Amino acid sequence: MNSPAKQPLLEKEVEIEVPFHDVDMMRVAWHGNYARYLEVARCALLDSFGYGYTQMMESGFMWPVVDMRLRYAKPCHFQQLIRVKATIVEWEYRLRIRYLITDAKTGERLTKARTDQVAVNLKTGEMCMMSPAILLQKLGTSV
Repeated sequence: MNSPAKQPLLEKEVEIEVPFHDVDMMRVAWHGNYARYLEVARCALLDSFGYGYTQMMESGFMWPVVDMRLRYAKPCHFQQLIRVKATIVEWEYRLRIRYLITDAKTGERLTKARTDQVAVNLKTGEMCMMSPAILLQKLGTSV
């Protein structure tokens, strides 16, 4: 478990206008498109501390998503401006990111989600049992 003294406060918010190609004939965003909204926020978060996907690969690791959970409270609609907040909550053995999707105008909660990513050594293809030192360095913390 991460101790409060070592815990970095890493979060990033992005705004997305729900595009026409993401909705069904009722103007509701198809549930599968939410994964893409999470990815936009996750990329912005990783880039904010210098460990985006390009830097991950350059450091010798890939970080596949191994688990994703979503809880839909209310639907997103065509042309709705949504805010997606991504927050790193675990990093020692996996990279766990929590997400909150809200209406950008009202702040109303629409969706909560979580993803887990694990480090995989690019040379060996083996999953790492602990997060590599490069992630801890980029986060400015240690285990």
